[in-house]
Amino acid sequence: MNINSLHGLSVPLRDHARYRTRRLTTRRRSTAFSSRHEATAIERIYVINLDRAQERWRTVNRELSRLKEAGGHPLHTLARRFPAIDARYLQGPPPPGILEPTYTLAEQLLVDPHPRLTVDDSARATRIDMTPQEIAVALSHIHVWQLIAVGDAPYTLVLEDDAYVTRTCLSVLDNVWSDIQASSRAGHPVDLLYLSYQETGQQAPPRRRTGPLLRRPTTGVWQLSGYVLSRVGARKLLDRLPAHGPIDLWINQQFDHLHVQMTDRPVIEQRPGIASSNSYSVMPVLAKVGAIRRETPQVLQQRPTRDPILVIGEPGTGLTTVAKALSVLGLRCVSDLTTLPAYEMRALVRGSRRRIFDAYVNIGSLTAREVARIVSSTRVRLIMTTTTTTAAESPSPFQEAWDHQRPQHRLLLPADDPDPWQTLARFLACDYPTHPWPSQPEQGQRHVTTRPHADPSGRPLAWDASPWIVQRAGWPGIMAKTSAAHASARQAGHTTITWQEGARLEDNHWYLRQDTFPSNRALFRPGNATLPPLGPATLTLQEEASKVRDLTGAAIASRPSFTYGTFGARLRVPAGSGLVTGLFLHRNGPRQEIDIEILGRDTTRMLVNVFYNPGAPGTKLEYGYRGTPTVIDLGFDASKAFHHYEIDWQPDCIRWRVDGTTVHERVLWNPTPIPDQPLEFNVNLWSSESTEFAGPLDKQTLPAALEIASLEADF
Repeated sequence: MNINSLHGLSVPLRDHARYRTRRLTTRRRSTAFSSRHEATAIERIYVINLDRAQERWRTVNRELSRLKEAGGHPLHTLARRFPAIDARYLQGPPPPGILEPTYTLAEQLLVDPHPRLTVDDSARATRIDMTPQEIAVALSHIHVWQLIAVGDAPYTLVLEDDAYVTRTCLSVLDNVWSDIQASSRAGHPVDLLYLSYQETGQQAPPRRRTGPLLRRPTTGVWQLSGYVLSRVGARKLLDRLPAHGPIDLWINQQFDHLHVQMTDRPVIEQRPGIASSNSYSVMPVLAKVGAIRRETPQVLQQRPTRDPILVIGEPGTGLTTVAKALSVLGLRCVSDLTTLPAYEMRALVRGSRRRIFDAYVNIGSLTAREVARIVSSTRVRLIMTTTTTTAAESPSPFQEAWDHQRPQHRLLLPADDPDPWQTLARFLACDYPTHPWPSQPEQGQRHVTTRPHADPSGRPLAWDASPWIVQRAGWPGIMAKTSAAHASARQAGHTTITWQEGARLEDNHWYLRQDTFPSNRALFRPGNATLPPLGPATLTLQEEASKVRDLTGAAIASRPSFTYGTFGARLRVPAGSGLVTGLFLHRNGPRQEIDIEILGRDTTRMLVNVFYNPGAPGTKLEYGYRGTPTVIDLGFDASKAFHHYEIDWQPDCIRWRVDGTTVHERVLWNPTPIPDQPLEFNVNLWSSESTEFAGPLDKQTLPAALEIASLEADF
């Protein structure tokens, strides 16, 4: 993957305009294509298309029908659909003789060099596991090569189903095809011709007014959306198997064994407006080693429905799982409660657009009678969960509401559905998600209380806009109490890990980080952490040039990840503009985070924050740039003396404490759900790229040191 392709909205907008304004004439013939079994002609077209996205196949086929081969037949008569391998149904590793699902950072850098990274022993030792999507794409292309190798077509055009033919494609292809035929007659036939590509190190392909229309690649080349492959070229690629790494990366490594050409500019491009289902394995690694310096906030796609969704069913039918799935789809979903807050209940019953939530799952106050009343008086969608398809035949207390609802607005979702994403996506008329189905233990209805809780102290800053953040003035959140059974289960596995000044870090509990993250001006180095036999540990931020940063810092992280508990540290923080002391819990895939941050420009305050994305582990939801930050006045200067800072993370509440006193508290949906996935505990000292956040770095304060007297994780 070319990380330089992620450069804002101008390119997508340009591509969308180009796609919308193109014209494909139905009279255009191409001499490069033929159905007459000529020696050097494109006689077959394979379109790689997922079974669940056959509308894309119809779109490509319709566009090909408007173009003709040399004999006047529409190009779609040459086209064959290849059913793509679906990442969701992969089981076990790929065949070892076909694909090895790992590669190295060095292989990535040889194809796509980075100015601050070198191909050294560390890069060669950094192994990257391919994502399921990358594996599926690679297997799909390899299987197409196998068909080409045993077929009778001398050349084949391979298209991915999100590609489209530009209005100049056939004219350019006709002009270059004479060169390809001449090369073949001279005994040097072209094996591979790129029609769709992005060259490494370039944000946009060059557009030449003059010069040859055909050229050899001189840099790395990304994308396999559209290319012409000869039968001989397919056999050469198959002889080089097993592939390893993303297939467009691996094929670059075969250029020395192939005759590869490319058109002077891409003439097949990816259709705009189609969300990519791919997941790039190299991105987290590039972020950690410092190749990505600034974060680009993700933009969440539109929610799949405006009508509220009611999910009903008996206990044990997967209600909690369905609630999580609806959240993953971008809905604001409230679930597993004995009752709704009175304001929200009134808005739902009246069909008011002032309601806060989009979906309501397993809500005790939504009785059969209440659901029937809502269904009869407002526009809603109704989902009923069951254990099996046959179980739906049994009488249900919600039968009246079910019978009253229009068939197109109701869905029966059994827990044994072999493809619940497909069932749910069709019902909501949304794209099939790329994420794993979020199977969850049944939570049961949590008791909602109006018992007063601590007022949210502090001053909120600007928050992200997200379906998982409620931004409503006066909204207090939902005080819910987890069931006694769940609470006792957590207590049964209770344990504690600690570190005190003067002790060594136990390797099975803690480690020193050797990485970084986007927006961090420093690279974390173990050498910047000092643990003397007497006195506190220190994490130092200093001016020190590395390949990717001008500063180095330090961080301590827990080896295990935790689900709920109390996490604290006794710290004395450094003062100085641009410095950031962090004590936090974090994960990616999905991104969830609970923060304490003290900014060096004002050490009398601390920042508390929560980032929330829903889903099971492996869900690639990483939304959030600002999070939901709130500033807390400490009442003292944190740089003058040691103080104890603590995050108490429970299923129904998060409390932030300083020296044993609760200074801030958040309950369910105030303003986010409570993070619910295993998180890693971290303490670090760094400097932010954002001067708006941390202020400009005052280098007169460097080196700066964070002192740590103790760490504890009670979980």
